[in-house]
Amino acid sequence: MRRAFVVVLDACGAGELPDSASYGDAGANTLGHLAEAVGGLELPVLGALGLGSVLPLAGVPAGAAPVLHGRLHPVGHGKDSTAGPWELRGVVQDVAPPTYPEGFPLEVLAVLAECSGRQIICNRPYNGIGAIEDFGAEHIVSGALIVYTSQDSVLQIAAHEDVVATAELYAICARVRTALPTAHAVGRVIARPFRGAPGAFQRTDGRRDLALEPPTRSYLDEVHAAGVAVHTVGKIGQLFAGRGVDEQHAGATNAAALAQTGELIGGLDEGMVFTNLVETDQVYGHRHDAAGFAAALGEIDSCVGGWLQRLTERDLLILTADHGCDVTASHTDHTREWVPLLAVFRGHGGRRHDGPMSDVGASVLRWLSGHDAPGLPGSPFLDA
Repeated sequence: MRRAFVVVLDACGAGELPDSASYGDAGANTLGHLAEAVGGLELPVLGALGLGSVLPLAGVPAGAAPVLHGRLHPVGHGKDSTAGPWELRGVVQDVAPPTYPEGFPLEVLAVLAECSGRQIICNRPYNGIGAIEDFGAEHIVSGALIVYTSQDSVLQIAAHEDVVATAELYAICARVRTALPTAHAVGRVIARPFRGAPGAFQRTDGRRDLALEPPTRSYLDEVHAAGVAVHTVGKIGQLFAGRGVDEQHAGATNAAALAQTGELIGGLDEGMVFTNLVETDQVYGHRHDAAGFAAALGEIDSCVGGWLQRLTERDLLILTADHGCDVTASHTDHTREWVPLLAVFRGHGGRRHDGPMSDVGASVLRWLSGHDAPGLPGSPFLDA
């Protein structure tokens, strides 16, 4: 009758890795630079748990009595929204997925045209908001799909809901996902519906990520096989293509995901919940909106405080991240970084733990089932 809650604070990186420079991210430190940019963060709950003990943060002193805390690092390639959650669940990408700094080649454009019956515009790395602002009016007139990418292995398709119904956009993306040849099997095909008039376009909450199925067994599979119900909140279930997941709960905004996680904490007798809080990445990180990023962290901090009051000795709560998105970087893409670790459970002892991201999956499996998965990477941090 145990429960485990893993909450990913999307893009809340905790400092550069030894290989960050090879990704164009030398010196990256999302949380550290954010704290400096806003004159200090106000995070009393996360601070008390030990966030200021994980790394120096303006406004967040080291915790007087921290929980288990530290930093985790990826082992495989990448810095996107697939690589991070996959590694937290023991799936390591040995080969870097394809990226398209010059836009997609003719072979991919042919797939897009065949699957959609429409022309393509944009076709270059682009900020998502900028793509609809700069190409939205043309899209409305021509009906051509706005296709763009980033430094990550993604193929994003944006369409106005009055030009291409959202259900049709989903269907197009699903066909593209299936039809892409192996050489161009991007990590995610992402549907990006938007609405509004030129000059006032807004993305809807209807984003959908169609990810590759994990190439290896994950700790989600192991937990599921142990007879433990697995719930996901936000895009996590989509990133695992639904594999090892019993129930996917919506969480397109932080408010929705935080509320849904709170309901599960209050309502589940047992099981696992894997939540992603997307706005620190999607809304604020990519736009280099330091004030908005800090405010979003403050809202998360307040919710975590409420959750802690409802946890019992049978519960494990892990707060972590998947990568960075440094608001001071020269680009607006993700940054390759360490991620923070705060773990609340009986017997944590306030220890520090630094290790691979897959230690999260190993620890959750041990907590919920009492056994390990020797064939998967990672080691439980539950024992001293």
